[in-house]
Amino acid sequence: MALRGDRLASEKPRAVEGLEINEVKDGLVVYDDRDGVHFLNGTAAVVFTLCDGVRDRKAIVDGIATVFGPDAVSAAKVHTCIGELRDAGIIV
Repeated sequence: MALRGDRLASEKPRAVEGLEINEVKDGLVVYDDRDGVHFLNGTAAVVFTLCDGVRDRKAIVDGIATVFGPDAVSAAKVHTCIGELRDAGIIV
């Protein structure tokens, strides 16, 4: 049986269907018919974009390090952001 951490590490989050996504100066505005409007700052916007259903959490963390630099955003903050995007109902 896989441990919860193993399941989280291997999950490949993706955006839910039916979102309207608009790029703005400092992030993204995501319109969701169920929950309304979500504003994503620059970092959250990149995390959201990397949640494509192909990348696992490690690949998302690596992608953030590529975009912002290896020490700019901790893996823990990326994992927290993924959780917040899930809680907001815009990724699964």
